[in-house]
Amino acid sequence: MRILPALLTLSLLMTMLPARAAETPDTVATEIIVSDGESLHAALRQVREWRRTGDERCLHGVIVKVRAGRYYMSEPLFLRPEDSGSAEAPTIIRGEEGTVIYGDQCQRHVQLWPREGMDRLLGFDTERRTITIPSPKDAKGNLLPLTFPKSSSGRGVLYKGDGHREPFGDGLEMVVCQRWAMAILRVKDMKQNGDSTTVTFMEPESRLEFDHPWPQPVINGEKGSSAFLLRTTELRDGVEQLVVIGGTDGHPVSHIRFENITFEKTCWNRPLHRGHVTLQGGMPLVDAYKLKDHEGLPWDAGLENQAWVERPVAAVSVSHASQVSFRGCTFRKLGATALDFIDDTDSCSVTGCTFSDIGGTAIMAGSFAESPREVHRPYDDLAPRTRHLSISGNSISRASAEDWGAVAIGCGYVSDTDISHNTIDHVNYSGICVGWGWTAKETGMKRNRIYNNNVKDYALQLYDAGGIYTLSNQPGSVIRDNIIGAPGPAPYATNDRAFRIYLDARTDGYTLSGNNNEEGQPIKAEDIGYNQPGPNVIVNSE
Repeated sequence: MRILPALLTLSLLMTMLPARAAETPDTVATEIIVSDGESLHAALRQVREWRRTGDERCLHGVIVKVRAGRYYMSEPLFLRPEDSGSAEAPTIIRGEEGTVIYGDQCQRHVQLWPREGMDRLLGFDTERRTITIPSPKDAKGNLLPLTFPKSSSGRGVLYKGDGHREPFGDGLEMVVCQRWAMAILRVKDMKQNGDSTTVTFMEPESRLEFDHPWPQPVINGEKGSSAFLLRTTELRDGVEQLVVIGGTDGHPVSHIRFENITFEKTCWNRPLHRGHVTLQGGMPLVDAYKLKDHEGLPWDAGLENQAWVERPVAAVSVSHASQVSFRGCTFRKLGATALDFIDDTDSCSVTGCTFSDIGGTAIMAGSFAESPREVHRPYDDLAPRTRHLSISGNSISRASAEDWGAVAIGCGYVSDTDISHNTIDHVNYSGICVGWGWTAKETGMKRNRIYNNNVKDYALQLYDAGGIYTLSNQPGSVIRDNIIGAPGPAPYATNDRAFRIYLDARTDGYTLSGNNNEEGQPIKAEDIGYNQPGPNVIVNSE
């Protein structure tokens, strides 16, 4: 009952007291100060009212100065078209050292079997929708009974070999490492038959996992079978979004800048309710199946899979926006995507920011032909909607911590994008990915530039990966002057397809030059992967 008066008091003080001046490089801006314990929502609401009423305090822009402290977001901080500034009068949200906007800690896991690492699958049955795994054994090779009978809570219990009955309490999941993606499958039942145990799963992930052909687990492939682990995860929903910046078509949010803010701690709730089966790049499937009777479509005669995806949730998201930027910010301990430029953005930027311990993709941009569009069709209206994005001078470490198929920087349908001078390390799949659609057609993806980046320690868990990875036709694009280390060990990979540069599925329109390995030597031909490249790929010899 005391919160509302406090917010009203803050708002009144900001309205009644004389505006403070703060020097900016070009002009004098009005400054609002928010201290620890006060409401950042209220401060931005005050700026909105000033702009809505044409108050002269917005004439040269507003700086919302956020004092050091921790600001919990029980609901996201929303910025809408009414919050927009202008080139001469931007809105700047500026933190001091120690300014943290935060939500809830990501759900914790407890690995049950194997105790460390992963074990190989024995079977994958698409008809019965079951996965067969080795039955657990103790150090002497004796079988450990592992069953999953129903409990009164509907969740189940775990029986150990010593007869001890331990309630799960949390949800039991199987994590499956499969080619270029992972799956998180909620366990429905387990039946032990000697040395093997057969596992069935909840819906909808059971249907999606077994109906969609790519990727699926491999059994007895090039490097053996796909791998799994069993774990529990806290059955706890929590805050997933911290900031949502969004306008509408024709009414964008513009000229908003975040400086020196730390965005920390968000949850990832989706797997708790629907599991998590992905197509690629961390994109969750919402529907999928294989064409059986009439394989192939007019734009791709060999196409056999149909898929509809949705976008992963992001801690900070931007859509229908222009001139929105993040400078010197820190993103850490976030459950899914950290920062996402979803759709219809122009001249936005991410500069000098640090990303660490990110559950999904660190920086995502552009459409990935989300549902209701079918993802494998070529679309020519999407790339022009995410344009002139600059991602420069950022440090990204330990992305894809929860979803191994996510990446450090992932761009779908984009045009005129600059990705430069970033350092990337410790990623479970690919480092920098640009392009979508698996198409040779011109879709508006063009003039995308990837240069002067340093990428290492990628492909740590999954293959079919690249330090720099591209898809589809992107005329006028370049990959140049990057330093790219060797792919990681990916101990449970089922193939050897991982490259410093991977020109996947009909990549075209790229010119490659001046790219070196970590020792400063030119990247060799065998370090570049090709999958049906187009005729306009140019690789300059060194």
